[in-house]
Amino acid sequence: MTTRSRIRPAFEAEGPTLVTPPGVYAPQYDTDLLTRALRSEPISGQTDVLDLGTGSGALAVIAAQMGARVTAVDISWRAVWTARVNACLNRVAITVRHGDLGMACEGNAFDLVVSNPPYVPAPAAQLPVRGVAQAWDGGMDGRSLVNRVCDSAQLALRPGGRLLMVHSELCGSAESIDRLTDLGMTAVVIDKVQVPFGPVLQECRAWLCAQGLIDEETSAEGLVVIRAEQP
Repeated sequence: MTTRSRIRPAFEAEGPTLVTPPGVYAPQYDTDLLTRALRSEPISGQTDVLDLGTGSGALAVIAAQMGARVTAVDISWRAVWTARVNACLNRVAITVRHGDLGMACEGNAFDLVVSNPPYVPAPAAQLPVRGVAQAWDGGMDGRSLVNRVCDSAQLALRPGGRLLMVHSELCGSAESIDRLTDLGMTAVVIDKVQVPFGPVLQECRAWLCAQGLIDEETSAEGLVVIRAEQP
């Protein structure tokens, strides 16, 4: 696959109509980017898809609309109920489970894992256990959940299965590639985009500057989609 890089001035929402109540991550640039990658994958009625950290259920709904058998997992009960509602609204069948990332990942049961995990570097020493920050806080290096998705996907995928994951360049695409490679998978960045800072990054700007992750002139964030394949 050819890696594309582009600057987009605004979020271009594509996909089903979704409800996203307060406290549930609403589809944004990263969702759009991962949706494009998902729609490029070969999916049929025999494809088992796992959506890790489903949030609103946007990606799970799209995969189901493409014909896949879909399981979605989230640690937030509000997200679980939202994903179930959105599946009903779009008249697709999805199994939505409440639980931690690892709960559905043993047994090499899936052909495709998709994930838009929390990835924003944040100053708190511990990850939040409740509230809206659960949807974006990725720990001090942004990799607390990204690393777990890499590890969980390797356990969840059948031979030849694929992982599609989106995250910020602030937490390092090279680190993700290296981690997936060390797990025996073949991994590449297949898409890139620059997007303007949203409210969360604006709020964290001073701390990000102090950490050397951005400079005072930075106003856009790089997002990447990583595709990894199980041998």
